[in-house]
Amino acid sequence: MGEEVLRRGWAISMVEAVFEDPEGNRFTRDVIRHPGAVAVVAITGSSSVVLVEQYRPALDRWILEIPAGTADVTGEDAEETANRELAEEAGLAASRIEPLARCVLTPGFCDQYSTIFLATDLRAVPTHRQGPEERHLRLTEVPLSEFDARVDGGSIIDASTILGVSLARRRLQSRPHDDGRP
Repeated sequence: MGEEVLRRGWAISMVEAVFEDPEGNRFTRDVIRHPGAVAVVAITGSSSVVLVEQYRPALDRWILEIPAGTADVTGEDAEETANRELAEEAGLAASRIEPLARCVLTPGFCDQYSTIFLATDLRAVPTHRQGPEERHLRLTEVPLSEFDARVDGGSIIDASTILGVSLARRRLQSRPHDDGRP
């Protein structure tokens, strides 16, 4: 029905929004307005997923996650953003990149849609890390065969990563294996 911007940041805004329930009663909620994001499940030729370990200030801890980023470049579509983020964070380019899902991760307070991609046939490219979190991130590869144990053990907690790897495995298992891909 209406909203008031409480704070505008570089990419997101917090608003107080007014809604109406099915009975006609008005109520307010704090909502984060977000331009969207991408996340990339990069699978190596040895069937490992490329993860970045970076500090996440909101949690005050280091997190293992797939390369991801905000859709903050005007006119850039989701696939271009995914390719840019993969290169910036992981120093990789993919000969094949395909969407796995478009989803919301925190719909209770945020309107952010994330598009998760599968990237295969990887090659090294220069990185262009920005911001203190990216500049200090570390790359690691986790074999797909060990991924579930890492989730169960609590060392992988990022929802986009857990969902993305699950969807990527399903997609890869449905492909014919005669093309040399995992």
